[in-house]
Amino acid sequence: MAKNLVIVESPAKWKTIEKFLWPDYKVVASMWHIRDLPVKTLGIDIENGFKPDYGINDDKKKTVDWLKKLAKTYSNIWIATDEDREWEAIWWHICNVLKVDPATTKRIVFHEITKTAILHAIENPKNIDLNLVDAQQARRILDRLVWYKVSPVLWKKIRKWLSAWRVQSVAVKLIVEKEREIQNFKPVESWKISIELTHQKSKFKTHLIKINWKNKNFNSKEDVQKIFATLFDTITDIKESKNKKWFLVLSKIWEIDFNLVDNDKKNSKRSPQPPFTTSTLQQEWSRKFWFWVKQTMMIAQRLYEWIDLWNWERQGLITYMRTDSLNLSEQAKNQSKEVIEKMFWKNYHKTRTFKTKSAWAQEAHEAIRPTDLSRTPESLAWDLDAQQLKLYTLIWKRTLASQMEDAIVEVTTFNFSPLKAENQTWITKWEVIKFEGFMKLYIESTDDENNEENEENLTLPDIKIWEILLWNNLETNQIYSRPPSRYTEASLVKKLEWEWIGRPSTYAPTISTIIDRWYIEKVDKKYLWPTEIAFTVTDFLEKYFSKMMEYKFTKDVEEDFDKIAEWKNKYEEMLSTFWETTLKKDLENAWANAEKIIEKVWKECPKCSSELIFRHSKTWKFIGCSKYPECDFTDQPEWEKNQLEHLKNKYEGKPCPDWIEWTIVVKTGKYWPFLASSEYPKVKWIWKIKDEKEEILEEILIKKGLLIDSETGEELVIKNSSRWQFLAAKNYPKVKIAKNIPKEIWDELNLRMNKDINIED
Repeated sequence: MAKNLVIVESPAKWKTIEKFLWPDYKVVASMWHIRDLPVKTLGIDIENGFKPDYGINDDKKKTVDWLKKLAKTYSNIWIATDEDREWEAIWWHICNVLKVDPATTKRIVFHEITKTAILHAIENPKNIDLNLVDAQQARRILDRLVWYKVSPVLWKKIRKWLSAWRVQSVAVKLIVEKEREIQNFKPVESWKISIELTHQKSKFKTHLIKINWKNKNFNSKEDVQKIFATLFDTITDIKESKNKKWFLVLSKIWEIDFNLVDNDKKNSKRSPQPPFTTSTLQQEWSRKFWFWVKQTMMIAQRLYEWIDLWNWERQGLITYMRTDSLNLSEQAKNQSKEVIEKMFWKNYHKTRTFKTKSAWAQEAHEAIRPTDLSRTPESLAWDLDAQQLKLYTLIWKRTLASQMEDAIVEVTTFNFSPLKAENQTWITKWEVIKFEGFMKLYIESTDDENNEENEENLTLPDIKIWEILLWNNLETNQIYSRPPSRYTEASLVKKLEWEWIGRPSTYAPTISTIIDRWYIEKVDKKYLWPTEIAFTVTDFLEKYFSKMMEYKFTKDVEEDFDKIAEWKNKYEEMLSTFWETTLKKDLENAWANAEKIIEKVWKECPKCSSELIFRHSKTWKFIGCSKYPECDFTDQPEWEKNQLEHLKNKYEGKPCPDWIEWTIVVKTGKYWPFLASSEYPKVKWIWKIKDEKEEILEEILIKKGLLIDSETGEELVIKNSSRWQFLAAKNYPKVKIAKNIPKEIWDELNLRMNKDINIED
């Protein structure tokens, strides 16, 4: 009989870990959390030191009974949950449920699932850290107090099924503030003046930047005309062309001579980014591939728990993915050196040590890196699916790049002045990479998608000082400043981290929650857009729970949790201070003084002549009588009626595609209308109603003959992946026909969406 029982949290881990250990070790999984606060009651005794009332989760009762039986038959119990506060608390919960002494129960931690790491952990067990447990309990209890006490206020004062949270509500506030910033944005006009110069056979552009050696902004057409008047004796007009660029109308052709008055060349260094932490991985993956943050963590979890069925010595592809540390082990640095020197030359390697700026970072952890850098993405191409391979490649490249030399970029600046206006400085700038360094392997993406295209040539002629060049073409662009971009998941994570709102491990569930609760919509699978109720709830919480909605509040709370973890404070005292000085007073004020928010329809009820108001179910908005439940009159909003009428006129009466003997009808579902058979639900045919964009796209594809595969004659349909749309066979992936939609189709679609015009063949 085995003497040692090892309990891990994940079922994906236990087989791998058991293979690494000796025969007298049995490994089982707790299936993550087994005990928590009750769902239907507060579960906290506020009067007696905020004592929590933990209970076994309903879905874990069988697992707990099984673990209890196992625990009685083994002499040694080891807990091998992941290393952070939450998992430290789970260990403590397991010990309490199994009725074993935490002081004698062995705790092992590891940051990668490899044989070396597991055996090292077994040889160096540790004891439970009750300080970390208390810090986690403080977080859980505080969050429960906010959710359970504030949410009923929203139910009573706004409408049912709303919720308030300590972190998620502030995240919604960020998105609402950004939307208001966009709504209040007023564009600022500016002009950019450029001229094309000729040197022998080379042509390149230069831009007017300075007048009298000071930077000059051009804010109107009149400013531009004044500049042109210094260069040309006769100007008839300046006109706008079809491509939105302005050009000169001259009474005759004039030649303008330009002098090169200064030529400056400098070498600049660009250094690589550090290896990934949880938040930077979420940001970069979202930027590059537009995956949800939640999806990123799911894929990373699979890489962390990856099993090599052919070689039990080589398990786990990456280190633990919930970390805020930038550390790399000496083993990882040495391995990076070997791989870099093998792939490139020796001069591409540079050992680097990064230090995190976050005061919360756990430096005992490592950054996210491959467990074995010699496992190249190419060597794993047959073992991983497409998403796993992309994420592993990203982590592998970023880790190696962090240990590579700086890139050397030569920046050249030409300063020109026209002979007729020597006080003007026209500048041409360009960059040439002299040594690629880390850029040979990896370049980080950016959040800024509004960068103008670089119009400069990469190679320019060798021009001598005071050499004269002739102008070839002059144009000016009228530019209006753009409103700030809405948050994407990547930029929201960056903002949350910058404001110290929550912790990196909470970003994924935070974003998922506010989307699932309909506070935020994801537009174009990319931008986070606040719903109507997000504005209402944010304004209400800002008015009556202002302290909780401050960015600094969450940061201060996290610092309080750190003090508890370091035994500088007791969690009961921290919770008592929060309750007595903040939450309790705000609750009393909100219950006593907040008026119920009613959205009026400004019509009388046809049944009882009372006022009609907008009411809400859990998933939609409808019109109801203000005297409900005395009067049960309900109606649909006008816009919804019009939409349904439009859909009925468009679709109803047509034959079903798969059952020609029945016709199509429009049905209203829980969330949105859909198409169904006239015999529904007897005939189980339903169909999603396409939006305008999908309909126009399909129309263009039919017109171009692209919905038939040219090679096989197979009928194609538009399919949706998590990031884009593509064409594929109807029963794809069984029939393996798939192809991208050509770029010219997207261009045509954008033209149709932006302008109401007919597309010619």
